[in-house]
Amino acid sequence: MQICSSVCLTAKVRVRVQSLHTNSTTVNDPSSIAAVPVPKWSQKTIILPPLKRGCHLITSKIVKEIQPDLSAFQCGLAHFFLHHTSASLTINENYDYDVRDDTETFLNRIVPEGPSAPWKHTLEGPDDMPAHIKSSMFGCALMIPISTGKLNMGTWQGIWLCEHRDYPTARTLVVTLNGI
Repeated sequence: MQICSSVCLTAKVRVRVQSLHTNSTTVNDPSSIAAVPVPKWSQKTIILPPLKRGCHLITSKIVKEIQPDLSAFQCGLAHFFLHHTSASLTINENYDYDVRDDTETFLNRIVPEGPSAPWKHTLEGPDDMPAHIKSSMFGCALMIPISTGKLNMGTWQGIWLCEHRDYPTARTLVVTLNGI
């Protein structure tokens, strides 16, 4: 796995907080100004090595790469974006490998491949159009909450990279963290 870039900005500024229920006599009082943390941003581009066709649990690989930045966030969101149209991201079972195999079997049954498939787009091979459809079904982006420096996922949840091509290539994943 290769990291291509990283950016992190933080600062604290003083801001005036006013609500609809604030007593108007205190609005101009300097003591009514509260110090609030300014949201931080961090972004990394991770190159995942080629993986065989199927669904792959990649949570630990990703967390290892983003942990130094992730640990600085108390509350926020992590956005994951895959730069490809023939692979996808999803959140699913992180324990039993059979779930990943069964998901691949399901996808292959509902999206036909080969000479009898009805697809017009075949220039890049018989697996390409089915890969595009499968990618659209799961999508290329995820959003996960950040709490106390960690991805806030359920006990049995993990991030999957689903490779839909027979001859995979390295995949580029952009991870953007935002929060306080």
